[in-house]
Amino acid sequence: GVSLAQGLVLIGENMTNKKFCVCINAIAARLNAGEELSFCLKQYPKVFAPITIGLIEAGEAGGILDQVLERIALLMEEQAKIKGQIIGALVYPVIVFVMAISVSLGLLIFIVPRFKAMFDDMGADLPGLTSFMLTLSNFVTSPGFLIGAPVAIFIFIFLFRGFYSTKQGRLAVDTSIFKVPLFGDLILRTEMASMCDTLSTLVSSGIPLVEGLERCAKASSNQLIRNTIDYGIRLVKEGQELNYALNQSLVFPRLVISMIKIGEETGQLGFMLEKLSIFYKREVESTVSALTKAMEPAVIFVVAAIVGTIVIALYLPMFKMISAMGG
Repeated sequence: GVSLAQGLVLIGENMTNKKFCVCINAIAARLNAGEELSFCLKQYPKVFAPITIGLIEAGEAGGILDQVLERIALLMEEQAKIKGQIIGALVYPVIVFVMAISVSLGLLIFIVPRFKAMFDDMGADLPGLTSFMLTLSNFVTSPGFLIGAPVAIFIFIFLFRGFYSTKQGRLAVDTSIFKVPLFGDLILRTEMASMCDTLSTLVSSGIPLVEGLERCAKASSNQLIRNTIDYGIRLVKEGQELNYALNQSLVFPRLVISMIKIGEETGQLGFMLEKLSIFYKREVESTVSALTKAMEPAVIFVVAAIVGTIVIALYLPMFKMISAMGG
């Protein structure tokens, strides 16, 4: 029984983000002045996504705003959950890899030079692995590396950002992502879950198919998926069925195409898209769980191999000298 404007005011009072609180209160004031919610949200395009505004417009037109708001809440919750799972799967190996590099650099910069001085005093012939480590330590501790490495990293990031900011560059990178072993398939499933969930919500809320596809394309973060949907939109406008249109680029999994075809033939496209989103969400969860379990021992092995190689290289001359003395 609480009015929409009053509900927004109550939400604003319990927010910790002051800027967003000001935005919510301004929307509540506009609502009290007689403006529609969708129009109010359009005034803040950087805050509210076009898909959210489109759904609310459909809800206002059909008199089902409360149902649409509930759908939006569920959609955003599921998308945030999937995003969190992907980040969780990627963060662990990255952190461990950074730690491994840091430990390796620490050994090469602070420990290996001390052994070098000892080996020089011994004057013995060094094994090839030890000589390589000493050479690598000299390189890492040289002024050229200390200055050149940060500069090279900065230049690489700058060039990559410039390349990725172009449409062709973004397409090349986003296409390559799907080819990465293990993670490529996971990211594709994530995109399918997000697209099917979004399109199902839009279609079930009464938004036309073409408009729903346009909003799905804008919501996707992958340029290859965007291009595929955009091409599909052109074919749908020409009178082709959605399953045929999306199948032309050979990007979407066969299961998605088949389920969409069944949905179109039975007049239950929204229902089939919802089932697809549920299926791919479960696939993402199981894949993330399997990857996490598989990566833990693999990452530990890689770290142990890196550090172990450095330690063995340092102690090989001693082992060789002890063996010679024993002989």
